[in-house]
Amino acid sequence: MSVTAAKGFTAAGIAAGIKQNGNPDLALVVNTGPRRAAAGVFTSNRVKAAPVVWSQQVLADGELTAVVLNSGGANACTGPQGFQDTHATAEKVAEVLSAEGADVGAGEVAVASTGLIGLLLPMDKLLPGVEKAAAELSEHGGEKAAIAIKTTDTVHKTSVVTKDGPDGGWTVGGMAKGAGMLAPGLATMLVVLTTDADVDSAGLDSALRGATRVTFDRVDSDGCMSTNDTVLLLASGSSGVTPEQDAFTAAVREVCDDLARQLIGDAEGASKDIRIEVINAATEDDAVEVGRSIARNNLLKCAIHGEDPNWGRVLSAIGTTAAAFEPDELNVAINGVWVCKNGSVGEDRDLVDMRYREVTITADLAAGTESAVIWANDLTADYVHENSAYSS
Repeated sequence: MSVTAAKGFTAAGIAAGIKQNGNPDLALVVNTGPRRAAAGVFTSNRVKAAPVVWSQQVLADGELTAVVLNSGGANACTGPQGFQDTHATAEKVAEVLSAEGADVGAGEVAVASTGLIGLLLPMDKLLPGVEKAAAELSEHGGEKAAIAIKTTDTVHKTSVVTKDGPDGGWTVGGMAKGAGMLAPGLATMLVVLTTDADVDSAGLDSALRGATRVTFDRVDSDGCMSTNDTVLLLASGSSGVTPEQDAFTAAVREVCDDLARQLIGDAEGASKDIRIEVINAATEDDAVEVGRSIARNNLLKCAIHGEDPNWGRVLSAIGTTAAAFEPDELNVAINGVWVCKNGSVGEDRDLVDMRYREVTITADLAAGTESAVIWANDLTADYVHENSAYSS
């Protein structure tokens, strides 16, 4: 049930005609309260799409009533008109919800868009689509909403975690889209998370940042950073339960981790999912830097696609970083086989079985006790085709 698994939320997903193929392309998620707390994290790209700029502004007071999302166009790099279109979209959502008896202003509506950069959205289709989506809002509409935000995704992505406690149960649910431009900050992704826990905006912000730091921010499929990344967390308070902050953060992280793993599993053209774990680093930052360097090494990604345990390419990637290590103390394992020991030849590389989808690379820096995990994919001809044969 995705974003409607938590009580106090309705959603819809419809085809507004934004996509030329007629597929669903507009989603609406509404928080029916009683609380309307919210938090968000966004792309760190300096080139930000109009919906990102708008949503950052409306989140300043820590409250949201609705989120409207479209696929089929990013509304990025579209100048003043693009921002006006974002504002008009929020105004339309506020208008249709208010017509149903709610008292909603445009400043309570976040907007998110995904698709091709540099094209204005067809507002003559989008705005009537908002009316259609509002008419179809349902407590069971989460899955349709998740389908409507897909672009090159082959599957829609949802996750739900429910927790029980002495004061009662509460839920965190979420939906995500993303298949390419997967790199920090966040990924080319739109994510909406919902909870019926009674948590204020400060608690939501802390939980969300704590979760995304070790999940979405550590997905690095192709080294490309989007202009539209948006992750929102909304709380309705409908359960009447205020969980301990650590427990709530853990639940949000569990949902984010599940969704991030689904993003990697659906990455454009990929045939291998690569789990890169850097261990025994001097600092966590060192571990993350090394993991990213390994994840972005195209020679290594090609080797993984060819099922070649080429550990020399792992070492060369480590060597481009500023992390603390001694070259003759580095160790590398691929799928559990330590093919490199002390910066030189280790176990027989023919022992490495790379037939399966998931490949694990362990890089031991022998410099401390910190660690980090980065997820990546191999580099395939299908990825090149998908990003060259047509605009995406």
